[in-house]
Amino acid sequence: MTSPVAPASRWRQRFMILFAITVLLPATVGLWLLGRFSGDSPVDYADPVEHFKYGSTGGEHEMGFPYWIWRALPQVCGQYLPGKGYESLGMIYEKGSDGHLRDLPVGTSKRRYQGIDRVFVNCAVCHTSTVRKAPDAPAQLVVGMPAALFDMQAFETFFFKCAADPKFSTEYLVPEIQRLGAGLDLFDREVVYPVAIAIMRDRVLALKGRFEWVFEQQPWGPGRVDTFNSAKVIFNFPMHLLDPKEFDAPADFPSIWLQRPRREPRAMELHWDGNNTDMTERNKSAAFGTGTTPPTIDLPRIKRVEDWILGAEPPAFGKLFPIDQALAARGAPIYKEYCASCHGATGRDFSGERVGYVTPIAQIGTDRRRLDSYTYTLAVNQATLYAGYPWRFTTFHKTYGYANMPLDGIWLRAPYLHNGSVPSLFDLLQPASRRPAVFYRGNDVFDPLKVGFVSDQPEMEGRKFFRYDTRQPGNGNGGHEGRAYGTELPEADKAALVEFLKTF
Repeated sequence: MTSPVAPASRWRQRFMILFAITVLLPATVGLWLLGRFSGDSPVDYADPVEHFKYGSTGGEHEMGFPYWIWRALPQVCGQYLPGKGYESLGMIYEKGSDGHLRDLPVGTSKRRYQGIDRVFVNCAVCHTSTVRKAPDAPAQLVVGMPAALFDMQAFETFFFKCAADPKFSTEYLVPEIQRLGAGLDLFDREVVYPVAIAIMRDRVLALKGRFEWVFEQQPWGPGRVDTFNSAKVIFNFPMHLLDPKEFDAPADFPSIWLQRPRREPRAMELHWDGNNTDMTERNKSAAFGTGTTPPTIDLPRIKRVEDWILGAEPPAFGKLFPIDQALAARGAPIYKEYCASCHGATGRDFSGERVGYVTPIAQIGTDRRRLDSYTYTLAVNQATLYAGYPWRFTTFHKTYGYANMPLDGIWLRAPYLHNGSVPSLFDLLQPASRRPAVFYRGNDVFDPLKVGFVSDQPEMEGRKFFRYDTRQPGNGNGGHEGRAYGTELPEADKAALVEFLKTF
């Protein structure tokens, strides 16, 4: 017969079982959960250009879309896109080393955070585009140029509409995610992604409620953004009570090449209206557009971008198209007389008595909506950003006009003026009455004669372009005209001047 278990032994067995249930099991589960959901690991790139295109600024922390939700949304909510996939919004996909298209477009980054891969946009989404010599020619990617193809308003609208759609749900998204090859395990399928979908939907819908004013404005079109009205949302401005003249103020994305000579030997007035003279403040402000906040901004990785743009150079016009050197030489003295004092001696020499300074709106005469949208009240509020941090903003201020900018890579910065209302350099040298009242934006085929992207065709190869009407609020193409601006020159001199600008 088996000896009966002693009371002390039974107590020890019960204690060990109880200890395992109440201590060891929770500890094991806790350690597993800690390993599963802790960590903060962005995908990094050794090459500075690759880092610019795909590296993180920190925006994935607060605004990041779970990677597989990002991948699935164009299939689940495709009816809210103008065409197929994110490409129809003007986002650009490169081929990887294996010859296949990469899984993320230029201008997006990935970070493993809280146990899930997250994706959001970075600096390159607004500062990278393509150029083609002809409709049937391959597109050449150019980093640092304005994102002339990217339609940010349509990008935002897509996510707002999708989040409000019943299909933004586990029932529709998880099967599509699996179809795309995610291979989610049971825990991801039943817990992680259902929770992530619910959180993402609620966050996007909350943003949608704050950005309702976007849908009440004129369309921005590709290559433009209403920057500072978006900033007012961050500060909880009562958008419905603002002066109507502050709205409809989109401006073109700028190029970001050659930042060092904009900072040294003197700090130029930056942004279209010259409202800041500190490059690092300007960059941290721009990072808000990539989803960062003061606690989440990734300063070391933004510093890598800052270091690269100090010396990044635009591609030469002559690598794609021929330049008539004799005609350009005729244009050099014309440029010196009419343009150099405001825009620099050349595309690399930024010296000039008025380069980087603001010209009063009464003198330049261009559309004033962008200027009026940046108010004194907004400047004061921006001074509170990063309060308590060593890099608190101190130089944002209200101005009275638009800044005179250097013209490096000017051939790739079309359309022209701050609001992109003039399609080519040829048109910019005409009086406003002779500039196109209506043209089309979003084409990357280049016109080397007028120096601008082809803008007289509503569609090409089945792709429709944005109809830009200069008569709409914020779209005016007047100003920068008269004898001082070269619009009264003989046509032969204008041609020579345009040819010289191709050397920039």
